[in-house]
Amino acid sequence: MALIPRSSIAAIALMLAGCSTSSHVMLGPARPPISPDSVTIYSYPPQQRYEQIAHLDATSQGSFAITSQQNMDKAIARLKVEAAKLGANGVILQGVADQQSGSIGAGGGNTSYGPSSSVGVGVGGSFGIYNKAVTGLAIYVPPGAQPPPPAQWPPPPAQPPSPQQSPPSQSPPPQAQAPSH
Repeated sequence: MALIPRSSIAAIALMLAGCSTSSHVMLGPARPPISPDSVTIYSYPPQQRYEQIAHLDATSQGSFAITSQQNMDKAIARLKVEAAKLGANGVILQGVADQQSGSIGAGGGNTSYGPSSSVGVGVGGSFGIYNKAVTGLAIYVPPGAQPPPPAQWPPPPAQPPSPQQSPPSQSPPPQAQAPSH
């Protein structure tokens, strides 16, 4: 039985890790593709009218990013690429999460045998490999789009009743003064 070299296993694992890093579910019609540089990321829905195009998912899986910020940058870049393929010029960011995609462990040990005894010592450790997963709503904001009419909250008060004629006020009758003695 032939053994597969460890370097080949690592290369296969890296290729598999880079396969599916973004996806979408269509919510409306796609538009012609645009450049990812033209895609704006929104934390909140924009004030202008927009069209929903798709729900997007992307991860930083398979990238060589080390820090959390590098992983976030990679996931957002992939989100923008996916949106651009669908002609979306904006993405409303809906969620960010850390995903454990694997772990690396190492250990070592040594044994020693003597004529009347044996000794074994071992040590090991591992740590998780995390990547960022982001979700968003791909949108198209038409150029020059007007904002929707503002919602009024609280609702405007009801019109005050029209002033009515009130009856003339009547003052109480004067009280009789008690005679002084």
